[in-house]
Amino acid sequence: MISLATVRERWASFLGSFVAVALGVAVVTMSALILLSGGTGVPERLAGAPVLVRAPAGEQAGAQFAENPPWAPTRAKELRQKLAGLPGVRSAVADRSFYAQLPGIKQGAGERQGHGWSSAALASYGLHEGQEPSARDDIVLDRALGHGPGDRITVLTAGGPQRFTVSGTLKGPGYYVTDACATDLTGGIRVIGLTLEQGASAPAVASAAERAVSAAGGGGEVLIGEDRDKLAPRQDEMTRWIGAQVLTAMAALSAFVTVFIVSSAFAFTVAQRRREFGLLRTIGATPKQLRRMVCAEALTVGALGAAVGALAGLALAPSAARVLVDAGLQPDGFAVQARWWVPCVALLLGAAVALAGAWSASRRAARVAPLEAMREAAVDERPMTRRRWISGLAAITAGVGCAVGTAFSGSDTMVLLGLGTAMGLTTGLTLLIPALVRPVVGALARPLGSRKGATALLVRENMRTAVRRTSATIAPVLATVTFAVLITSTVQTTETADTDRQAASVHASAALAPQGTPGLTDAATAGSGLQENALLSTTVYGGSRRSPLTAAGVSSGFQRLYGHPAPHAGTVVVTKAVAAAHGWSQGHRAVLTFEDGRRERLRVAAVLSDEAVPYQLVLPRALVRTHDPSALADVAYRTTGDTPVRPVGGLGAHEVRVETYAASAEAEEDRLVWIFTLMLVAMTAGYTAIAVASTLLTATADRAGDLRILRLSGATSRQVLRAVAGETVCAVVLGAVLGMVVVIPALLGMVQGLRENLGVPVEATVAWPWVVGAVGGCLVLGLAASVLPAHTLLRGPAGRRRSARVG
Repeated sequence: MISLATVRERWASFLGSFVAVALGVAVVTMSALILLSGGTGVPERLAGAPVLVRAPAGEQAGAQFAENPPWAPTRAKELRQKLAGLPGVRSAVADRSFYAQLPGIKQGAGERQGHGWSSAALASYGLHEGQEPSARDDIVLDRALGHGPGDRITVLTAGGPQRFTVSGTLKGPGYYVTDACATDLTGGIRVIGLTLEQGASAPAVASAAERAVSAAGGGGEVLIGEDRDKLAPRQDEMTRWIGAQVLTAMAALSAFVTVFIVSSAFAFTVAQRRREFGLLRTIGATPKQLRRMVCAEALTVGALGAAVGALAGLALAPSAARVLVDAGLQPDGFAVQARWWVPCVALLLGAAVALAGAWSASRRAARVAPLEAMREAAVDERPMTRRRWISGLAAITAGVGCAVGTAFSGSDTMVLLGLGTAMGLTTGLTLLIPALVRPVVGALARPLGSRKGATALLVRENMRTAVRRTSATIAPVLATVTFAVLITSTVQTTETADTDRQAASVHASAALAPQGTPGLTDAATAGSGLQENALLSTTVYGGSRRSPLTAAGVSSGFQRLYGHPAPHAGTVVVTKAVAAAHGWSQGHRAVLTFEDGRRERLRVAAVLSDEAVPYQLVLPRALVRTHDPSALADVAYRTTGDTPVRPVGGLGAHEVRVETYAASAEAEEDRLVWIFTLMLVAMTAGYTAIAVASTLLTATADRAGDLRILRLSGATSRQVLRAVAGETVCAVVLGAVLGMVVVIPALLGMVQGLRENLGVPVEATVAWPWVVGAVGGCLVLGLAASVLPAHTLLRGPAGRRRSARVG
């Protein structure tokens, strides 16, 4: 086994690997702890009911987060009556929810804060002051809103603003009206809560409720205890899913890049220690013993780094969770639950990753011949092997193939092929860097000085002689520039293209968009004269599988906006993807379940392309409003012939350009995508920064003899430092150029693919600030990791010995 003394002696060589393993294990530990933690708990407004019954889920494909389809009205009524008659049940309360919002109070899309008063019995809080609502215009609301009994307030509902009198206040959130008023504003029922008599057993009641649900034939799921967390808002579930994607990507990227850095570091270390390994072979060391020695070094570094990383991940997980909550990648109220076995598994993973990274280097060390001990020169005579040539060219071929495939692929595979392009070209160029160094470095090194002098010559010859060292420095710069620029440029290009597509798909001169509300009420669209051009958004559930589908209720203006006739009563327009999934065709009778739980058989009037409209189904507006009293319009467009919008105060609407609305419609999703992007870029840049710094630090520390010879040969400290800095600048410039060589085909392939898929002109958008930032960061870090150690060495024995000779 390798001793700690050996690790201390070669600390510069192992520093990068140690930091990479520690950081990787910390990220994996934090990610695992957050992913394995539970949700936000039972919603407050339902936490007072020990047993809850929810409607059965429809079939959801992919990352869909729609509410479960509601029960049919008759089934909901029968089931509630059966549940109310169970032993130990005091009452069975149907939860009715609808859109309600106090002007000026923020509310997210899809939130339904309004409820019938009977639902208040299910909440974990009760009345603070006043009394329950009795008249139709009475309302009870959260005391935190600042209103008291007797106040007259205006509340926005889907139909428009309504005036209410505050009859009481609550100790928690929500707007509660009479059950009769709530019935008119609510669609279907998805949850029935059971309040229990004194001393009744919740598990026993839950078992009886399961039998009642099964006998009723309407289906449903009985929830008790922590299982009631499943009733958290779907928005929270979507937020957690997005956060899980971020954490999973971070953990996977962390493990991959850790292996890359460890393997690069040990490969460079083995190349530096050829003479040492040759001496060991001379005195009788076997190849197996050399392999064992290198693996022992990796295991020691990996174990130490993994231990530090596991403890750091455990300590930082709560802070990381708070950052994710603040960023919108985890819902409010989320908290990390500690699990002791997670850091233990992460520690073992870190050691295994270190061994995996050093395995190839250990095999290379075992092939060192005893005659290597006789070599003094640092010339890399054969940096390229046949296997390396074949692998590099194969990787580049695969990358180019992915770039070509991207130009003709669909939206589902475009991102994967784009990443394949980047990974293939990056891997190929990294393998071929040793073949490029000698012919290219001369051209890049000459401009370092205004005259051809000894320093420029020294830079060129040092880089061309020590090809392995130069390649090890260029590779992480190449990776940094490639992924930082490609990820950010791809996001910018895609966002711009999607905005252009949405704006081009609708024939309108302006848009009436929500302002401070999750959608437009009927009063807002009617008051502006644009109700015929409004898109009333709802969710319907298709076929016997009752899979959720996004739908819009439209009027006569739909044909002016999208060029397709609006569906008439009893008909529906569907997209090709939906038609294919459900086996529908033009003229087919489609069975749809609406928000009130009722079913309709509608004739398919037309099948449109998936890009023709921003919804999966298009329905008559009157049909949507009948079945979904809380539906809000996403937008109402003004066409050229319409009169300008008349300002309607207090309804949460304003007129904007069509392009502005198209950009803002996905603003929250774009924000989360950019947060995701920045986190991945920061992690990639951080890892490659470790690789750049550790490689240059190791290389500089190993060149003490070279620096001493330069000083004894008459070079000044400034000349030596200029030579070291010149090598670093050349390496960074070459890495940046190769990085852009990778980015350009990947980005052009994606641009062509977007043009084919979206049918609109798409231009490549290069994130130049990120180019400057990535290259500048590598340059500053590289100079710090090479010049500063060289300066320290020159102030040591080399510098003192030169001063003595001069004296």
